Amino acid sequence: MKYYIVTLLLILSSTVNAQDQKKEAHKDSINNLKEVVISGSQIIGSKFEATNKTGSASYISAADLQKFNYTDINRVLRTVTGVSVYEEDGFGLRPNISLRGTSPDRSAKITLMEDNVLIAPAPYSAPAAYYFPAVARMNAVEILKGSSQIQYGPFTTGGTINFVSLPIPTKFNAGFLTDYGSFNTNRTTANVGISNETIGAVVQLLNYNSDGFKNLPSGANTGFEKKDVMAKFRIQSKPNRKTFNAVEFKLVYAEEDANETYLGLTQEDFNRSPFMRYAGSEKDNITTKNNQFSITHTFKTSDYFSITTTAYQNKFNRNWYKLNDVRFGGTTYAIDAILKDPTTNALAFDYITGVQNSPNNALRVRANNRKYLAQGIQTKIDFHFLTGDVYHDLEIGVRYHKDNEDRFQWNDGYAMRNGSMELTSSGTPGSQDNRIAYARAMAAHALYKIKYKQLTVTPGIRFETIDLRNENFGIADATRSGVNVIENDNHVKVWLPGIGANYKINKNVSFFGGVHKGFAPPTNTPGTQAEKSINYELGSRFNYNKLSGEIISYFNNYSNLLGSDLAASGGSGTLDQFNAGAAHVKGIELVVNYQILNESSKYKIPVTFGYTLTDTEFATEFSSADGAWGTIKKGDEIPYISKHQFNASIALEHEKFEIIIGARYNGEFRTVAGQGSISNENAVPSNIILDFGSKYKYNKHFSITGAVNNLFDTTYLVSRVPAGLRPGMPFSATIGIAAQF
Repeated sequence: MKYYIVTLLLILSSTVNAQDQKKEAHKDSINNLKEVVISGSQIIGSKFEATNKTGSASYISAADLQKFNYTDINRVLRTVTGVSVYEEDGFGLRPNISLRGTSPDRSAKITLMEDNVLIAPAPYSAPAAYYFPAVARMNAVEILKGSSQIQYGPFTTGGTINFVSLPIPTKFNAGFLTDYGSFNTNRTTANVGISNETIGAVVQLLNYNSDGFKNLPSGANTGFEKKDVMAKFRIQSKPNRKTFNAVEFKLVYAEEDANETYLGLTQEDFNRSPFMRYAGSEKDNITTKNNQFSITHTFKTSDYFSITTTAYQNKFNRNWYKLNDVRFGGTTYAIDAILKDPTTNALAFDYITGVQNSPNNALRVRANNRKYLAQGIQTKIDFHFLTGDVYHDLEIGVRYHKDNEDRFQWNDGYAMRNGSMELTSSGTPGSQDNRIAYARAMAAHALYKIKYKQLTVTPGIRFETIDLRNENFGIADATRSGVNVIENDNHVKVWLPGIGANYKINKNVSFFGGVHKGFAPPTNTPGTQAEKSINYELGSRFNYNKLSGEIISYFNNYSNLLGSDLAASGGSGTLDQFNAGAAHVKGIELVVNYQILNESSKYKIPVTFGYTLTDTEFATEFSSADGAWGTIKKGDEIPYISKHQFNASIALEHEKFEIIIGARYNGEFRTVAGQGSISNENAVPSNIILDFGSKYKYNKHFSITGAVNNLFDTTYLVSRVPAGLRPGMPFSATIGIAAQF
């Protein structure tokens, strides 16, 4: 850790010495209490607010999202330092996101929200994010790391991502974007909104579909179709009323039908034909439906006091129908084991590739049928005031939340016949897995912000009490009579303190830092403890003429790291957690922005550069059945985390057009915990990918857009899980038209 702190201080010292030492008298806008009022749906609010936090914060605005018109959240987040992702399907349908070294599997170790409401299907009882908000319909993306995110939970170690949906406009507004490109990929978004001083509404539609870029022997579609509908309605007091009341209703309906698979490729087949799919994945398909509803009441007596209360309910159903294993001769062969050693498992491999016909029921396809429900109510009180030259802001929040995951799964049997799958037996619903996991949580937080001249300090504390329960009815009790039900219980109660500070040396340079307690709840597995850590952060922000940026050093000291048995990471899929003991994650995050031309120029050429160093290690030894972790030795690195990442972009902007080129480097990472050099069979090599985006403004209403992903058509490996190797998206191009009225 000393190395990182010393490196940070040396760079900061150079930065400070390069600044203009001239002191200018200026009045802080906070002192007149005219600070920007952040909407209840946001956690940061703007780029300005992000640069004044007492911890690490990033705000990706609507304008930022439109530069490349990304539909893949992985590509969006790669521009943010401290974020690690590994791809799976190439379109970002089910991302694996890590913040500051947390486990990336299904983004299960970060707090995910939409409009400040928990959005994972069951964030406490089953946090793996098989539903993820469509970034193509979002107005902004907010990322908090470090002590600045202590008021958001339940996951407080790595950070929080909040998706901000399209707001109700202040007057009539309508727009659409439609584009078409490679692999018959089409995206259409349309919205219309209207409001006056007391009533407002907005409706937004999204349709996104593709034939996919992988190829089945049968020529069948390997793509997907997503549909989202979002609607908001608000009624509020007239602005001149002494007290202000507003009620906003929000409804989201989303569905997806994707021919996606867990079955990847062997190393030999990936080298030969990386975009092929085996015949054994012919029937693989996931269907999802998501219903969100929320009602938010805002009460204000002045610009200085407000109460915001939101009641919410999220329902999510999904059935991922996919090849699970191969069974014949009294032996079961897991698909990941087959692909790791196709020579020893030659006959099973021939069955899934379609080279040889199989016996009846040899290919077992599992209907991973699950239902989720999450609901709750949360209230936040905000009060800010002045005492002389001291600014105070007190935030108190309480949330009561319940969620559950209902597994009612079965297996169907197939035979391989002449390179195609043929149904030979149908399973009984509930005959493979038949259980319900429940969670009930009460969370509260208090955050106090005090500002005097150039110093801002934000002490805070969070409290969580969580009850977890599992009811396993057994595969012989499809009616759930409860005659042989097995119940497990777990309970956790925790206090999570934190404090952050920000000091402005002058208008060009500020230092910030903090320490807070990290936490992730366990599941209902008996004996599993919560994930706990103490996290430290130290950084600086600088802004001098055309140059701006920030550099941060952090250290997350885990006393207990939790591992999970996820099928998505090569496990058996039980979701059982295990205590992994102590671990250390430390790193550096650097962002530099430079504007090449003067402000007076009619052109702008902004350049950005970001670098992330993430250094991980286990501090204790243990053994697990999880494929990615296995037997751990002290000093082993955590898998699926790149040590080095870079991103850079350069743009040419004019009032009539925009052109931008972005590059990202993802360093190699190991797929199995270990240390030293990474063996070929356990490595995902580094890659450099370039993307291109453009926009031509025909007039004030219409624009023509264009984008290219993977400009040089680089073939690259993104993952070796869930089972086998899988590629990133090859060269793809889109062209479209956008309108705004």
